[in-house]
Amino acid sequence: MSLAAIILLVVGVWLAIKVVDALLKLAFWGVALVGAYWFLAPLMDWPWPF
Repeated sequence: MSLAAIILLVVGVWLAIKVVDALLKLAFWGVALVGAYWFLAPLMDWPWPF
């Protein structure tokens, strides 16, 4: 394996980890917001989204 291939492999793995991290953070924020709405909607007489 050449040096350029090793560098590209390391950079690709690093970018893949960053993308997965960002997607997981986005998913957890979505779950937290939906959970907060699910808890607060009946207390504040907000309409259900479905």
